[in-house]
Amino acid sequence: MTTNTTAADSTSTATLAPFAAPATPLRVAVIVGSNREGRFGPIVADWLLSRIREHADFEVDVVDLAESHLPTALSFNPSPEVVAELGKVTPKLAAADAFVVLTPEYNHSYPASLKALIDWHNAEWQAKPLGFVSYGGLSGGLRAVEHLRPVFAELHTMTIRDTVSFHNAGALFADDGTHKDPTSANAAAKSMLDQLHWWAWALRSAKEAHPYGS
Repeated sequence: MTTNTTAADSTSTATLAPFAAPATPLRVAVIVGSNREGRFGPIVADWLLSRIREHADFEVDVVDLAESHLPTALSFNPSPEVVAELGKVTPKLAAADAFVVLTPEYNHSYPASLKALIDWHNAEWQAKPLGFVSYGGLSGGLRAVEHLRPVFAELHTMTIRDTVSFHNAGALFADDGTHKDPTSANAAAKSMLDQLHWWAWALRSAKEAHPYGS
């Protein structure tokens, strides 16, 4: 597991925490980006959700792309079947103050299931922060993350600099799904989530005072 935050940076990011708790919890949508048969994503997702649920002021929704079936062919007049699939995910994205995308790396990039979710939505992404957790082999999914950043920039989404990545992820978790040595991973997640919290509160407050794009 690596993150692009040094130990010194992890300490300094504690200053990003808000001075007071928000009046209402910040809603975070965790997007499990893989729908591949035999995927490793749920193991990393369980670890990630445990980290988020320990963070004060966050409420969590999960958007698991193995549980929805959005087509890659977009339409301005989707069929009732597609509308039903959108109904599983769109309300969660719209209600979110922030996102965490959990992505593997397939052929140096991210899954088609994740691109379909992104492209079926627009306003739901705007003026919200988004953090990344990635996993894979030697690269730990970081190439998928770097491909996703310009996609979300086009949608006016604020991506968090610090990421959490699991290199050779299968070797890091025990058979029961627990992380074998979670100290470094937990610290990296805290750094990313603290930054996500700061941006989520800042952007929500700004939009309450002045709607984005108005």
